[in-house]
Amino acid sequence: MLWSSFVLAGRAVRRNVLRSFLTVLGIVIGVAAVIIMVILGGGATLEVQRQIESLGSNLLIVRPGQRVGPGVLSDARSFNLDDAMTLRNEVPGLDAVAPAASLPMTAVVGNRKRATNVTGGDNAYFKVRNWKLVSGRSFTENELRAGKAVCVIGATVHRELFDQEDPIGARIRLRRASCDVIGVLEAKGQSSVGLDQDDLIVIPLKTLQRRFTGNQNVGLIYASVRAGDSIDLAKADIERIMKERRMISPGDQSDFMVMDMREISGLLTTTTKILTALLGAVASVSLLVGGIGIMNIMLVSVTERTREIGIRLAIGAQEDEVMMQFLVEAVVLSSLGGLIGIALAIGASIWLAAILHVPFVFKFGIVVFAFVFSAAVGIVFGYFPARRAARLDPIEALRHE
Repeated sequence: MLWSSFVLAGRAVRRNVLRSFLTVLGIVIGVAAVIIMVILGGGATLEVQRQIESLGSNLLIVRPGQRVGPGVLSDARSFNLDDAMTLRNEVPGLDAVAPAASLPMTAVVGNRKRATNVTGGDNAYFKVRNWKLVSGRSFTENELRAGKAVCVIGATVHRELFDQEDPIGARIRLRRASCDVIGVLEAKGQSSVGLDQDDLIVIPLKTLQRRFTGNQNVGLIYASVRAGDSIDLAKADIERIMKERRMISPGDQSDFMVMDMREISGLLTTTTKILTALLGAVASVSLLVGGIGIMNIMLVSVTERTREIGIRLAIGAQEDEVMMQFLVEAVVLSSLGGLIGIALAIGASIWLAAILHVPFVFKFGIVVFAFVFSAAVGIVFGYFPARRAARLDPIEALRHE
């Protein structure tokens, strides 16, 4: 009986191909939207995690001030080199400590110029940020101590100022000073907040302080925790030492922050997952709309085929058989829409992932769920029309014009 119902359902679908397609269009859109949202959301979550990891492994960032609003920090006294050296010497769990300061500047090479970010740091800066050189070298001890005019450039600066030329040995003018390019960093791409991490020039910290800022201030201190050591313990040690150096009494609010990249990664990942779930829920509404469309068309089909139903009942067909016929027809329509939606969703997800520069993360579970849900929609919304067909009076059905 079940196989016969499938055969009859297939014939009904072929008999009205255009109407069948328009009927399942809502299911197609709903299934495709849900799958696309979940796949792209998974890719976005993975990309956020990758970008956070690219900032540095087991990374703690110490910065002056406390957050008083979105993107707003309170005013506080800057750090200095002694603060960084103290952390390097007194916190046992740290693998590397990198003091850094930054200034926006315009870099000029010949007739090309680029507004970029110039960061003063040392070789530990490359270590804590997980940055490797693709060509050239890093700073020597003599260059760092003497504040020599040398620099290491990011991939974006390399591309914009030198195109395909080898920049090693070239000079870049920064304001009234110049620096010799000694190295090029590997490309990292955009950060989780949309900033280009490769748009930078790194010079020795003393060079930045002596030639550009005119002070000994350090804007940030990056601290990388050794693998296997406790990040929480290292963070507590940093907070204790910095409070002592800045003479902050126990119980008073600190005038600095110690940011754990794990917390930032967790927050961004959770936010991305919540947004993905909300978008998926919104997209699933179209599945319900598609289900209502199936119910309406099935009711029309029952009306059109009233005499056929009357003949089947009159020659001995059971109510269960008639009900099964229309229920299977509804399930076939919704399942067909689910399969088309899955095919469209996978193709669209691959295309959109390439455009949005996020990984394509195929999720077999959501594909199965979407297909099962589409079939369930057919059962739920096809039940009422099927029940109505099964309960028709044979005599009245045969009289129907």
